[in-house]
Amino acid sequence: MYFYYTRLTGYSTKFPINIVKVFMTLLLLGLGSSVMLAQGVIRGKVVDGKTNTPLNGASVLLIGTQTGALTKDDGSFSLTSSKAAPVQLLVRYVGYDSSVVDITSFDKSYNVRMEERTVEVAEVEIVASAYVERQKQSALSVESMSITAIKETPAANFYEGLGHLKGVDMNSASFGFKVVNTRGFNSTQPVRSLQLIDGVDNQSPGLNFSLGNFLGASELDLESVDLIVGASSAYYGPNAFNGVIAMKTKNPFIHRGLSASVKVGERNWVESAVRYAKVFKNKNGVEKFAVKFNLFYLRADDWEADNFDEAYRDVTVRGATPFVGIDNPGGYDAVNVYGDEVLGRATSNNTRLQTPGLGLYYRTGFKESDLLDYDTRNFKGGLAFHYKLKPDVELIASSNYSNGTTVFQGVNRISLKDIQFFQHKVEVKKEGKFFVRSYVTHEDAGNSYDPVFTANRIQNLASSNVNWAQSYREIWRRDYAPLVRQLEGYPAPPVFPDFFFDFEQQARVIEANKEQITVWHNDLRERIDGTNGFLNPGSPLFQAAFDSITSRIITKEGGTKFFDRSALYHLHGEYKFTPSWAEITVGANGRYYTPYTQGSIFADTGDVRLTNIEYGAYAGLKKKLASDRVTLTGTLRMDKNQNFNLLLSPAVTGLVQLNENNSLRVSLSSAIRNPTLADQFLRFDVGGAVLSGNINGFTDLWELDSLLVYAETLDETVLVPFDLDPIQPEKVTTYEFGYRGLLGKRVYIDAGYYYSRYTDFIGFRLGFAGGGSLVNGFPIGDVLRISANAEDIVTTQGAAFGFNYFINQHFTFGGNYSWNVLNTQSDDPIVPAYNTPEHKFNINFGGRNVSIAGVSDFGFNVNYKWVEGFLFEGSPQFTGLVPTYELLDAQISRYFPKLHTTMKLGASNILNNKVFTVYGGPRIGRLAYLSLTYDFSKL
Repeated sequence: MYFYYTRLTGYSTKFPINIVKVFMTLLLLGLGSSVMLAQGVIRGKVVDGKTNTPLNGASVLLIGTQTGALTKDDGSFSLTSSKAAPVQLLVRYVGYDSSVVDITSFDKSYNVRMEERTVEVAEVEIVASAYVERQKQSALSVESMSITAIKETPAANFYEGLGHLKGVDMNSASFGFKVVNTRGFNSTQPVRSLQLIDGVDNQSPGLNFSLGNFLGASELDLESVDLIVGASSAYYGPNAFNGVIAMKTKNPFIHRGLSASVKVGERNWVESAVRYAKVFKNKNGVEKFAVKFNLFYLRADDWEADNFDEAYRDVTVRGATPFVGIDNPGGYDAVNVYGDEVLGRATSNNTRLQTPGLGLYYRTGFKESDLLDYDTRNFKGGLAFHYKLKPDVELIASSNYSNGTTVFQGVNRISLKDIQFFQHKVEVKKEGKFFVRSYVTHEDAGNSYDPVFTANRIQNLASSNVNWAQSYREIWRRDYAPLVRQLEGYPAPPVFPDFFFDFEQQARVIEANKEQITVWHNDLRERIDGTNGFLNPGSPLFQAAFDSITSRIITKEGGTKFFDRSALYHLHGEYKFTPSWAEITVGANGRYYTPYTQGSIFADTGDVRLTNIEYGAYAGLKKKLASDRVTLTGTLRMDKNQNFNLLLSPAVTGLVQLNENNSLRVSLSSAIRNPTLADQFLRFDVGGAVLSGNINGFTDLWELDSLLVYAETLDETVLVPFDLDPIQPEKVTTYEFGYRGLLGKRVYIDAGYYYSRYTDFIGFRLGFAGGGSLVNGFPIGDVLRISANAEDIVTTQGAAFGFNYFINQHFTFGGNYSWNVLNTQSDDPIVPAYNTPEHKFNINFGGRNVSIAGVSDFGFNVNYKWVEGFLFEGSPQFTGLVPTYELLDAQISRYFPKLHTTMKLGASNILNNKVFTVYGGPRIGRLAYLSLTYDFSKL
């Protein structure tokens, strides 16, 4: 059964009524429980008894209940008591004696002073301290990296370290472009996940997805990373579809002083960063104002993409036509060679008779290394001002800037050269109560260009595709076909029509003499390239042509350079009400996109200027029941994009606290994904096809497979026409349940299962746009790759399991396993691009504060990762099988207290396995490094 939401909007929004019933029941339950009036809110602060330093992450528990809280950066906490005073609090923090606090009144704030403990920490407390409260009390799957875990990761940096977390897929399209995905549909363009830094979306305004950590936080300024896995749009908005990466930076009021780091490694990798924060007092000695700034710079030699296998070499690849093998005499289309996609055909009986041995022949292309700048660079700078309007209310103004050069992989490999981002934020917030946040992001594509399209443009300076193919065929017919006919066993020419000719015998002779025919093809290729002015890489003429083409804007100036000065403007507000009977959260946000590409990416040529507005509102109710052992949460979100109907996203979650350290969770959540600007407005010629958005729909298209049949038969009746409806938002509903907690005193377990159901799944459809007509018997038009919705329902499922065994307070052993599958098997022409291994696992072993040969303050971490091979569908050029691979990362570090410095020696992929993580990308090898981090900051 379904209901249709029409009263307020006039739009018909279809939604499962059972979900809405559950949400409304939860809402009424909460309202009806208002008779259980609590007696008040307990507030206070937890500090070190000697230094008065705030203790972040201390556990505060209301004795006799399951009500608890975790202290914030400044040591403060608040929790609601369902009992009248007097009550007692139990406060615990690793390394300190537990403290019991008598609460005699709810009208004052309590200052809890903790005393350091000299005896060994209890086993259970060791385990509990390793996991933050948001993990233990969340009804969703949450993976976290604390400030300590960030420092201890054995990966080359914290962002790559996310790949060690449970259920996380890490793509490396280049040295500077890493991408995190979860729960399937793994992509170098993570449009189904959201990446936030202090609540700010760090996506590219034009591309509508984040460029890894290219525009992101410096590791020195990072306090924590939370990865919320699964549909999470309730509080985060559209596109929080498969997950949210939420990074939190250090508050200058809490983390003060100077930090600096330098890191050097293989591939001429040099990285440096500095952070400084200072607090100022007013004339009354009250801390009112704080400032921090960050600088970061990286340079390295990128990995080269040198996959010279044949594109479409495997018949199992969806949509692929395996024309020939690498040993084809006339050449082949190599993955990381560009310009060789253009081919000529001599496969009909008539052409086989006239030009024996010609078959399929490919144009000479250029290696990626001839067309790309592999000198990776990244500079990031940030400045933030914090002002306390009240002791617990802050006004924050910040600006961040990033630029650099790296390689991005989408449908083509793209050189992001001298790209720039500007991001500015103003926010007023009271932690845990309310915030009003406004920010703007601007980007400038700089000198970025498409190397695949560049290869075609350079070739066209020598000769047109038509002239090249015709010249090749005519010379072969004149000079080489007679040589083929002289081969031993070649059948006699027919006296009558060609159906009397023995084509099977011809094929056997050609196959038996493939090496000689290949020599003739190579000879002809040299003649064709020489007479038609082929530009050899490294020559002055090639460089002049390359510089000219890559410095001129696509379409407007006939080059391959991108122009992109798009921007997004965002406003978001949220407020939490905390009556005695529940916690209620309400919020709203709006976003305004202004794409500006002068036709080089979007359909905004001439006087056409595109804009896009979307907005949303949400409400959530959180209610504790059964003596605070059960926590129920219901949310309802409304989203509207100017080009699409209003959509609702309800969700309900439940958390059952079996005891203090064990819990069960269950959730039914939903999310929507508005089509990106590219899905709506893209118009980008990549050489072999035109990538097209689909805001208005298409008519009179032809199926590509039928067009290939027509090219051989010239039978118009085999052409298959079709139409495409305009693109619509994608929706997902996810069912999830799981368990987390302690087994015994030393083992922490976190396990879960999910099932997701996608409707209007967004993928792409291939078609030929020729107006539905033929000119002189041949189709004239463009091959289009069009954003489109699947007609079938797409479903996925998976499970994840993680454990940590705490050997003692120094050593930890753990691991995780993930299973993900695409259930849907249908003839729907929409390419799903699931791109996800079915099985993968990590095993890790680490130590902290370890003594080696009588020398203390050592730490180490080792992580082994295994990923099963899978099909990666990136584009017609970059679709293929990613083989099974394994990675071993390791690091050892030592802290020098008197120097306030940590030295770290490590390596990712220490065994130097050359592995693909994305098809068409580079083989990633070992990256050894040495780093020094000076940290004189203080709380």
